[in-house]
Amino acid sequence: MSGQSITDRIAAAQHSMTGSAISKAVCKATTHEVSGPKKKHLDYLIHCTNEMNVNIPQLADTLFERTANSSWVVVFKALITTHHLMMYGNERFIQYLASRNTLFNLNNFLDKGALQGYDMSTFIRRYSRYLNEKAMSYRLVAVDFTKMKRGIDGVMRTMNTEKLIKTLPIIQNQLDALLDFQANPNELTNGVINSAFMLLFKDSIRLFAAYNEGVINLLEKYFDMKKNQCKDALDIYKKFLYRMTKLSEFLKVAEQVGIDQGDIPDLSQAPSSLLEALEQHLASLEGKKTKELNADTRASTLSSAVSSLSSTGMSFSRMDEKEKQQALEEEQARLVPNLNSDLFDLQPAFIPAVQSTPSISTANSAWGGTPHTRTPDMQWNQTGEKKLTGGQNWQNKTMSTTQWSPAPVAPAPMAFPMTTPQVPVYGMVPPQMGQMGGVPVMAPQPMMYNQPVLRPTNPFAPMPGAQMQFM
Repeated sequence: MSGQSITDRIAAAQHSMTGSAISKAVCKATTHEVSGPKKKHLDYLIHCTNEMNVNIPQLADTLFERTANSSWVVVFKALITTHHLMMYGNERFIQYLASRNTLFNLNNFLDKGALQGYDMSTFIRRYSRYLNEKAMSYRLVAVDFTKMKRGIDGVMRTMNTEKLIKTLPIIQNQLDALLDFQANPNELTNGVINSAFMLLFKDSIRLFAAYNEGVINLLEKYFDMKKNQCKDALDIYKKFLYRMTKLSEFLKVAEQVGIDQGDIPDLSQAPSSLLEALEQHLASLEGKKTKELNADTRASTLSSAVSSLSSTGMSFSRMDEKEKQQALEEEQARLVPNLNSDLFDLQPAFIPAVQSTPSISTANSAWGGTPHTRTPDMQWNQTGEKKLTGGQNWQNKTMSTTQWSPAPVAPAPMAFPMTTPQVPVYGMVPPQMGQMGGVPVMAPQPMMYNQPVLRPTNPFAPMPGAQMQFM
């Protein structure tokens, strides 16, 4: 099927009539059209997550409802949209998902009525499990591993031994769920699954970067650990080596489907002599007879291993730099007015005021965790991520050239009656410029109405002939 279905068009029209701009955006992002969700709809939903008058649980529930559809296309696109908001939306979106007892229950999903239904249903089941695991990771540690600060003073490099041993298995489980997607190039045959694969690719790089830095920290502390800690650390390191091999296979698929070679990191494994040194040290702590390396040889082996893993970590930064540059270019492009652009086919002038979601600390306590305050050192490039989707400085330039005329002007089409309490859509003219009946007033000086003017009924509008003062 190509293009939007009749069902899609009817649903969008219904949301336009009821004034539900968010529901309409979700509907348009998850149509039956066999292509990834459109950027303009994703961008709109992203900046909705940054608006305090938007009900995050309602937005999430709307996406969950779309996964109840029988079409693999609609369900897959609903998962992609959710993943996109988890990556680029406000943190309170993923925080809300983490607070839910259940997320996606698609283990038995199967679309028997479509040409690619059987194949795509397999990937939907795997993809939903990864998103569940991503939300669970946040629930356990109250941070998104793909966004945390990296580098020599990053979160994973400065974590203490006890917390490190508890945290690395959580990253490992999330990475396992991601790599279980297991798509080969011959199966990436349409724009829907390709969109999902690209998001998984970006997550895999950032997730493994945090994993890699945690292992470096673990190795640097290993020879000072207690016996039980050494045993856990050795097990973590062995599993890390296996997952590095699995990731390299995943990245080969990415390379074959056309992802730029500059975005694919080079994986450098530590020398095998390190594993021998780690095993010998644990054996000596357990009282077994073994020939342990002397201090100088051990230090040299450890230094070589850390250097190899550090070079791998540096190669991960290339994609970060490229995406930051792309975000900057997109932000600059938004500064150019585009009078012909419109977010939707119909123009909802306002969205209803709805209940905002609880703060991060409130929601964390809801799932039994300790209150968590978001700090800059726990985030990966927070500013860059916001720029990618417009951020708090995004403004709708289609409104910038609107001028007020004292002549009679018919009110613009709106999604609600004039008497309904209204909240401006993010990006409208700032309050200090003044408004009258929902129409921006741009004149900086006081104006007189010397003759009766046809204006919409508004209890706060000035009486005919009265002078209007603008602050």
